[in-house]
Amino acid sequence: MTSVAHLIEVAFRGNRKEFFQWTGETAPPLKAAVIVEADRGEDFGRVHSTGELAEVRCKGCAHGCGSTPPPRAALRLATAEESRAEQGMTDENESTRRKAMERVKANGLVMKLTDAEWQWDRRKLTVYFTAERRVDFRGLVRDLAALFRTRIELKQIGVRDEAKRLSGIGRCGREYCSASWLPDLRPVNLGVAKDQKLSLNPQQISGACGRLMCCLRYEHEFYVQSRRRFPKEGKILQTRLGEEKVLACDIFNERVTLRTAEGDTRVVALADLREEMGGFGDAIAPEPEAAERGELASELEKLATEMTSDVLVIREHESSIVLDAAATLVASDATAAIVAEDGAQDADAEQAPGDDGQPRRKRRRGRRGGRRLRAAEQRRGGDAAEGDATEGDATEGDAGAGDGSDDESPDDDGDDQAPTSNNS
Repeated sequence: MTSVAHLIEVAFRGNRKEFFQWTGETAPPLKAAVIVEADRGEDFGRVHSTGELAEVRCKGCAHGCGSTPPPRAALRLATAEESRAEQGMTDENESTRRKAMERVKANGLVMKLTDAEWQWDRRKLTVYFTAERRVDFRGLVRDLAALFRTRIELKQIGVRDEAKRLSGIGRCGREYCSASWLPDLRPVNLGVAKDQKLSLNPQQISGACGRLMCCLRYEHEFYVQSRRRFPKEGKILQTRLGEEKVLACDIFNERVTLRTAEGDTRVVALADLREEMGGFGDAIAPEPEAAERGELASELEKLATEMTSDVLVIREHESSIVLDAAATLVASDATAAIVAEDGAQDADAEQAPGDDGQPRRKRRRGRRGGRRLRAAEQRRGGDAAEGDATEGDATEGDAGAGDGSDDESPDDDGDDQAPTSNNS
């Protein structure tokens, strides 16, 4: 008769748990002492769970192996003599921790040795410690290996893991959840306490480890789901009494505390408040039903399909878009060529001779050049009129010289030099 491999969870010292395969016909009973395979040897433990419970915990625990079978196997049941010998290792582990602490002080390391655990066959010694920073313990490992003549393994753990290994009684009067039944130590932040309207005093919401209590997460999802049916605190609602402000929400009794603009306070049931709101918007959104969630999921799927089709259409028209861009560039080049040709014609027209047979200069006007040019032209016209009255008609050479000097204007850089006149 072939034996069937059973999945079992074995607990060791310090609430350390691992999964193993049991090749017997039937799984061992709970809390039975077993000898299992370990790192380069054998170890002693007790059965913590078997059967379906072990399979569920194996898939959900941090120390679980998931869907793959565990790599190690449980060898046999421990004898009564082996169980008595394992109970005597408690004092030996404590004396080992004290000796290791002396070597820590001798090396001047800033670390706290939490626990020391001998393997069942004495082939390995594991020392657990906590430290705020990274510690260079290579010298300590050499000292401990020379002192105990075995393989040394140092593991740095957090304060939550330290409380899990040492265990204790919480303020609720029961053993720590992490040391008794909690499979994983999930992080707990201050937002969990805020959602439950708890005191934010660290001394009231912290456990023995100095961190926020693990039990704060147990009811957090209930608070989040329940508050979705209530209006937000501080929101202004339009009720039968007018505008009222939400002061508090009692999710257990389903009551809402409101305050009017005059300062009057009243407590109303959530169902009555919904009736008062009536057709005034959706300040209080009811919890979505299963059908509504299904419709929302279908709408999201439809939207995703439309977006995908749009992307495909865009990809199909990428070539035409590139061609349109190329045509636009060709058209812009042609326009630039036409503008350049017109500019050249304008330049030739500016260089063409005027009525007096001399070429005309191009006038460059800057920001302030236009005003100064107009002032110069006015002065030139006044000087020319005065010259006609006193000296008569000016010679052609003087007029040409005057025109040439008066047409000069400041450059674009805005020089402050005023144009001069030869008709003084």
